[in-house]
Amino acid sequence: MRSTLLVNIRPSSGIQALADMMEKNTEAKWGNWIGFVILPLTVGIRDDPLDYVRQAKATIDRKKHSLEALCSFSVANLALKLFGIKATNTPLTRMGFSNLVGPQEEIGFYGHALDFIAPSCYGHPHGLMINFQSCVNKMTIVLSVDENTIPDPHRLLDDFEASLKLIKETVYAKSLAQGRGGHAKLGYF
Repeated sequence: MRSTLLVNIRPSSGIQALADMMEKNTEAKWGNWIGFVILPLTVGIRDDPLDYVRQAKATIDRKKHSLEALCSFSVANLALKLFGIKATNTPLTRMGFSNLVGPQEEIGFYGHALDFIAPSCYGHPHGLMINFQSCVNKMTIVLSVDENTIPDPHRLLDDFEASLKLIKETVYAKSLAQGRGGHAKLGYF
């Protein structure tokens, strides 16, 4: 199975660069610079659920540091300018992933605490789009599905939840076995 993994190719700007962008007559460019990489996924049952996570993380890191995301961004931009949006909406895969690291501390909006952030997108040519968003100590998963491809998205979410709990329990059990207390963190989660 193959998936499209969205990658932000804009360098981390920091707070000063954001402040500079807000000034009038600035030459800084707004907007997202999103490329993508094709991510092969293997589906199977392993004795150690962390083996699957380690393999996926190594593949993702390798692909994110390659030129694949930059090239896909450039080709998509060129195709959009030459042929328009309909020509660029051709599916290469049936599934897309997006994960964003959200704020690490609680934030508010007009004096109201923000409980979670749930991003999504529409108009994509995938049968399944999965958006992961972390916010403080919570993870939100948003699915966008084509009902012809995924007839029971609620079951799929239940399966995601069960898999993530199994991974969390394995990390916790290994951290206790190594005498770390129960606060071990897995790099990707």
